[in-house]
Amino acid sequence: MKQKGIYITSTQTFAGKSALCTGLLRRYRAKGLNVGYMKPLSTTPTFMEKQVVDEDTLFIKKQLGLSDPLDLMAPVLLTDQKIKSALENQVEEKDILRIKTGFEQLSTGKDLVFLEGGGSLKEGWLLGLAPPQIGAMLRVMELVIAPYETDLQVIDDILTAREQLGDTMLGTVINRVPGHRLDYIQDLVTPFVENRGIRVFAVLPRQRILYAASIEEIQEGLGGEVICAHDHLNELVEHLMVGAMGVESALTYFRRKANKAVITGGDRPDIQLAALETSTKCLILTGNLKPSPLIVGKAEEAGVPIIVTKYDTMTAVDIIEGFFGKTRFHQERKITQFETLLNENMDFERLEKALS
Repeated sequence: MKQKGIYITSTQTFAGKSALCTGLLRRYRAKGLNVGYMKPLSTTPTFMEKQVVDEDTLFIKKQLGLSDPLDLMAPVLLTDQKIKSALENQVEEKDILRIKTGFEQLSTGKDLVFLEGGGSLKEGWLLGLAPPQIGAMLRVMELVIAPYETDLQVIDDILTAREQLGDTMLGTVINRVPGHRLDYIQDLVTPFVENRGIRVFAVLPRQRILYAASIEEIQEGLGGEVICAHDHLNELVEHLMVGAMGVESALTYFRRKANKAVITGGDRPDIQLAALETSTKCLILTGNLKPSPLIVGKAEEAGVPIIVTKYDTMTAVDIIEGFFGKTRFHQERKITQFETLLNENMDFERLEKALS
């Protein structure tokens, strides 16, 4: 492979860029290549470990044991002050220099560097650091992830990306395709896109576990209190079920789905007990009402965290549903599953040929 860097960007937010970067980094490092990672522009910096960092970069650095310093891996953090300066027409040329020199240092001695773009192709224009601009600046080719929502949407997104990026667009990965649309995408959409000069390296089927939320993420989003089973907060929740029925039908209802969170009123011990009799990952009790010692004991024994929140049931449901498909790719189970998807569906030989 001659191309030193691959810039992974996407047509929409929460498309799977971090997942693809992690999967490719692990694959090529396992093959003996010296690989690196960089996120030129972080649009969502956060305060962690007593410093402002990009959370994805920090995770990938730790997960893969990369030795490069964080300030090279994520050289530009989009803070409120940086936005204000840009609005006042104070162009920060030092940001462009920081990205250029950072990439030069990171890529020295590396076989391949994977660069992760911002939320989508729309981000970074204010600073002159949008994906097409960064790609041209660093002379790297762009691999575009296009998440599926509808047939027309994914086609238009891919064609729009090609218009924006031009001939430096390496190709695309179509992600999150529901099972019942896989044949249509593979048999009709892929040839259509290919005939327009756009390589399709993979069509990845949608798998619910990849869009699950951890119990800890749900707890943080609700601002709730964890009552028990604190050592199970990293478990993943794939479904959300509301317990608002009569107790006689609760067991039948809860048995329909595994790996779920059950949300119900804090004053419904009958529903709480029924949920604990089935494959429940956590209980969410609304109205700021704590459960009885009996419920806490059973949940602790079963390893099911109980979260008590001040919100009413419908508000809590709205908050939690916003997490699915929009959570961080920071669990080993997700990483392993995505690697399996790549190995089964991605044409790596074609990708490597395109890079050369």
